[in-house]
Amino acid sequence: MSINIARIEAFLFRAEVSEPVKTSFGSIPRRSVLLIRVEDRDGVHGWGEIWCNFPPFSADNKIRLFETVICPAALSGSYVDPADAWHTLTVRTHRWAIQGAEPGPFAACLGGLDLALWDLTARREKKTLRSLLSSGQTSSTVGAYASGLNPDTACETVARCREAGFRAFKVKVAFGAEMDSRVVSTLARDLRPGERLMVDANQGWDLSEARRSVPRLGAFGLEWIEEPIPADRPQSEWAELALLSPVPLAGGENVMGYDAFATLINNGHHGIVQPDMLKWGGVTGAFAVGRRAVASGRSYCPHWLGSGIGLLAAAQVLSAVGGPGMLEHDVMENPLREALAQPFPRVKDGVFPLPEAPGLGVEPDLKASADWLVTRAEYRASK
Repeated sequence: MSINIARIEAFLFRAEVSEPVKTSFGSIPRRSVLLIRVEDRDGVHGWGEIWCNFPPFSADNKIRLFETVICPAALSGSYVDPADAWHTLTVRTHRWAIQGAEPGPFAACLGGLDLALWDLTARREKKTLRSLLSSGQTSSTVGAYASGLNPDTACETVARCREAGFRAFKVKVAFGAEMDSRVVSTLARDLRPGERLMVDANQGWDLSEARRSVPRLGAFGLEWIEEPIPADRPQSEWAELALLSPVPLAGGENVMGYDAFATLINNGHHGIVQPDMLKWGGVTGAFAVGRRAVASGRSYCPHWLGSGIGLLAAAQVLSAVGGPGMLEHDVMENPLREALAQPFPRVKDGVFPLPEAPGLGVEPDLKASADWLVTRAEYRASK
């Protein structure tokens, strides 16, 4: 059965928070979420999310790009399946992305649309997204870790997350050698049996600083060190750090394209592969990358920092891929995360339970989220 899109809606939400997310590249002082709802001619719908957490107002640009360029292109075609739609629209918008010098925003918009079409298709076939993707048995739970921890409040956040059911935690680093060592040593010392600790430098070190920091922090028995250097640095630099590090290196959230991911996996410097499906590729790209990573002996740990729609998408794809990996679960203040994905699953004993309802298994509570709604737009196919 082909996909014929009849209507697309876009919803931009924004919520102020008391504690910004702090990273080596800057802070995220407010939480923005850009959701899209796609409906076919039979009235079946699906939800998607467009990555927009940084810069703080990047969602405003993306919703205009989506309504003026992506929607007209999407509404004008008929597609065999979601993958066909993503490939077709990627080719169709390729020159536009180059001309506008915006390959990232274009990829994010197409990734969100791809997710919505996969959710729609799974709902239409009355299957969970994970069962639609995988021909084999899929797990109803995935391992999860608490992400986004600020270094200055990490101890308090770990205590809160431990109480909430998490058994693995990732803290931000690259704030200076003294602070990094103090925070990581304190958290590592206080871990309980079975708990794990990771760090994320957010591309915050140059090679000379990474040469010092990676061995020093890795000595604390970390599960991985994430993005020690910028994602686009030469493979020779990643190779050197992989040899220097006593623990695996992680990355992939800032990588785009099948060729780039194939190179990353084949080179073997990343033990943990972390594509962000809503930055590039959608479900179509992430599922392919995840399977390749696991088949090559790597762990697949999808990146996500947004609302519950994107979180559930990452969890469903992780389950479908199978193999080693954990779900990144942002735990910093964000009222939109749960309100926009109901009923919201709760972590228990370190695992995230997946809904049994069709598609993603959740629906945004638009009524409860009305106070955070900034912009809503609607687009319909011509009859």
